[in-house]
Amino acid sequence: MCGILGVMANTPVNQLLYDGLMVLQHRGQDAAGIATAEGNTFHLHKGPGLVRDVFRTRNMRALPGNWGIGHVRYPTAGSAWNFAEAQPFYVNSPFGLVLGHNGNLTNADQLKDEMFRLDRRHINTNSDSEVLLNVLAHELQSAAHGYELDVDSIFQAVAGVHRRCRGAYAVVAMISGYGLLAFRDPHGIRPLIYGENDAPDGKEYLVASESVALDTLGFKAVRDIEPGEAIFIDLEHNLHSRQCAQQPIYAPCIFEYVYLARPDTVIDGVSVYEARLAMGELLAEKVKVNIPVDEIDVVIPIPDSSRPSAMQLAQVLGIPFREGFVKNRYVGRTFIMPGQAMRRKSVRQKLNTVGQEFKGKRVLLVDDSIVRGTTSHEIVEMARAAGAVKVYFASAAPPVRYPNVYGIDMPTRAELIATGRTDAQIAAEIGADALVYQDLAALKESVTRLRPDLTVFDASCFDGCYITGDIDQHYLDAVEGRRGGKPSGKNDEDGDGKASQQLVLGLAGGQD
Repeated sequence: MCGILGVMANTPVNQLLYDGLMVLQHRGQDAAGIATAEGNTFHLHKGPGLVRDVFRTRNMRALPGNWGIGHVRYPTAGSAWNFAEAQPFYVNSPFGLVLGHNGNLTNADQLKDEMFRLDRRHINTNSDSEVLLNVLAHELQSAAHGYELDVDSIFQAVAGVHRRCRGAYAVVAMISGYGLLAFRDPHGIRPLIYGENDAPDGKEYLVASESVALDTLGFKAVRDIEPGEAIFIDLEHNLHSRQCAQQPIYAPCIFEYVYLARPDTVIDGVSVYEARLAMGELLAEKVKVNIPVDEIDVVIPIPDSSRPSAMQLAQVLGIPFREGFVKNRYVGRTFIMPGQAMRRKSVRQKLNTVGQEFKGKRVLLVDDSIVRGTTSHEIVEMARAAGAVKVYFASAAPPVRYPNVYGIDMPTRAELIATGRTDAQIAAEIGADALVYQDLAALKESVTRLRPDLTVFDASCFDGCYITGDIDQHYLDAVEGRRGGKPSGKNDEDGDGKASQQLVLGLAGGQD
């Protein structure tokens, strides 16, 4: 998960890109970068850390130009910081390209080998985004008329990318001397939307990971870029669009609605805030079945992304909703911090209890999801230390039992608390008196009730069904091997104690 921006404007865009990346900071805190173009010259600055730390006044002055792209990076492989992997990436052949990518290519190793053996292109880092950049560069070279590009050849190149690349990718790219290109993988796993602004000097365009960037920067949302679609904005500010995939399927990542996106954004026509309200409403029905409602004195959210779900759950149950945790907003989101020890240390720095809301009470804590369980365990301990006599726990998402290979940092089953444990065992592990998980069917309903024609999702972290159809146990074992973990298919047990290597490949829709 990363955040990307692309802007074609009539005035300098460095401040616009900076402000947009600040809005998308929740999508990545590992690194940030901005590239702008002035004439045929690219200007690029990137580095580790938050946007506010990467860019100083001198850096902004060195980013002239009226069009550009921006990126905030999230480390999807759980690896230590590597400056060379900060984005955007640049390559000067054949036309001069700068690219920012959100997602993860599942066939990056194969493509990297092809780049070296067949395309004679050198990949300098371990980043799949650099691989994607070079695939696009090669396809542009193949589609070009000599050393010239036109709109048809650019879209032909994107079609070539779709044929070769597998996985999740939302992309913004600058082609020197030609314009701004944006495209989305044929399943639309990662979000991408564009908007326009009727400025005094002519129309301007903004492409972003989330609609909230358009809202805050004064652009009117036009629409989401469709799965497999590409849009190209030339230097005269003419917008061209084309479907470049042969068989696109709308299958967005459902975890965007659960946790990743800001609540005030709209993804693929669905309000994230309204989807989270629906999650809380549906979760309340399951809580009624599993926990006597008269044994709950108060509903308390784990800030921030669970707040809409917890608020709606409390209303349905007729139980007071209270803010029991105060969040220190100057500590990073624990989910995207590398290393379990760092996450555990961060929880207590990040949250503090309001003692009056816990003392002598039976509390129901509501979180958006439980991934590794580290945060949940610490929070339950904090609630008990504040005087809670009983602590129940509810998750607005189903158990996360499978690796995510499309750009979210939960790639090994050994790291997931739900792997090989029943709900009761997970409750014991985090120290809760009872635990209630959302059902996957209900989670999907929370989105489809807002857009009925959106029925297929990537929900692979919940159901093990990988929408791209190219993930097998060998692939997952290889990923775990690179992280130093044991292969996930060995010695794992499912809920009833039987050895399980369940892995469902292909279309995710309707397989609950």
